[in-house]
Amino acid sequence: MADAPKPKEKSKISSARRLGLKIRLLTVAGQMLEVETEEKKREREEALAERVPPLKLSGLSVDELMDLCKDLHRKIDVVDEERYDVRLKVTKNDKECHELGLKIIELQSKFKKPSLKKVKISAEMMLSVLLGSKHKETIDFKSNLKTVKKAEEKKEEVTDWRQNVDAMSGMEGRKKMFDAW
Repeated sequence: MADAPKPKEKSKISSARRLGLKIRLLTVAGQMLEVETEEKKREREEALAERVPPLKLSGLSVDELMDLCKDLHRKIDVVDEERYDVRLKVTKNDKECHELGLKIIELQSKFKKPSLKKVKISAEMMLSVLLGSKHKETIDFKSNLKTVKKAEEKKEEVTDWRQNVDAMSGMEGRKKMFDAW
């Protein structure tokens, strides 16, 4: 049987009540969002106060200010090195994630490499494509190949089988068989 469309059931909540609930949910969500942003701001200020103590510059001599500046520059250099290292790690991890994603797609066979067609091309055509206008003379590759002479296999002479049996009979005939091997 085919699935017959079911008649739409009326909701048990009236539209005015539903609208009131949506408004209440939105106000509660807005309040929660404000509280969360205030909490994040407070945590950030606490972390900054912990890591970066306030500078007390009043009553310092020029030499002490110079030392303080050098110390701050050293700290800035350390932070910059750490930031650079972290950035490199992040980019390396992003690249690795991208490569793994490509491998997953390839393994799922969603991405199929197109099959390459065989193209018949002569050596002359290939050289002209590779060298372009520099290719002027024709080269005979077959003349440069070594020629191999096939050794003719020795054909055993076909003789009368009776002679062979007489020659191989007895102990000397068996010895000849083993020596022939």
